[in-house]
Amino acid sequence: MERLIVLDTETTGLDVDDGHKVIEIGCVEIIDRNVTTNFFHEYINPKRLIEEKAFEVHGISNERLEDKPIFSDIIDKFMDYISDSPLVIHNAPFDVGFLRAEIDFSGQNPDNINIEREILDTLKIARKTFPGKRNSLDALCSRYSVDNTDRNLHGALLDARLLAKVYLRMTQGQTSIEGLSQSVNKSDQDIIDNVQSRNQRIIRATSKETDNHLNYFKK
Repeated sequence: MERLIVLDTETTGLDVDDGHKVIEIGCVEIIDRNVTTNFFHEYINPKRLIEEKAFEVHGISNERLEDKPIFSDIIDKFMDYISDSPLVIHNAPFDVGFLRAEIDFSGQNPDNINIEREILDTLKIARKTFPGKRNSLDALCSRYSVDNTDRNLHGALLDARLLAKVYLRMTQGQTSIEGLSQSVNKSDQDIIDNVQSRNQRIIRATSKETDNHLNYFKK
């Protein structure tokens, strides 16, 4: 069984080094490439003011968070939920940096979030796949035909759900880059079946061309 956790956060500001804090965590579980109903979602009282520019992005006010738990109150539940599963994050250094700071401030080992844990950064993957293109979550939703019409503001759980769909479409038909040549997704098979039904000839790559293709991706 392959378990992945798609994770997103919202914060009081952009720079963790300026003491900004996490105010929302949203996580979605993927098991064997299926999104499950087992999600994690918490709003968190940062005990500091939210910057106006950050509020314009996510619409979460300090008043809304006054009765919410602080991070140290939810850390055990959060760490139990993600367990040792790989994490799928868009722009991972941002979220991981904030989570490390919060875990450290709560008196636990911040290395637990990212040391010896696989982190799949969809922004990094997208930049390699679409160099020079816009690779925001909205741009990827458009590119992969993921409906994001409800996303008027950022929200950790909403964004995690959208990212889960984007990730599955980004990696459709492959379990890993190494195994890329060994998998054919349903769309590819439909095309092959359609061509064959019309008695058209399929020109397949030679073994040398396939090897050159694989070597290109391994670089």
